[in-house]
Amino acid sequence: MNTKQVCIKLVKSPYGRKPFQAKTLKALGLTKVNQVVVKEDNDAIRGMIATVSFLVEVL
Repeated sequence: MNTKQVCIKLVKSPYGRKPFQAKTLKALGLTKVNQVVVKEDNDAIRGMIATVSFLVEVL
């Protein structure tokens, strides 16, 4: 079965952000600026993206 996927790119640094935002980025697998990860597109991932939407870009 094919599942939908979403590409997420970290475009701003997590330094100086609130701890829960940094933890959300780490949970997404984003640690370095301009890093791109591919995740399964589900409600949990979409919620994480919404939490740090000002730091990431969905490709």
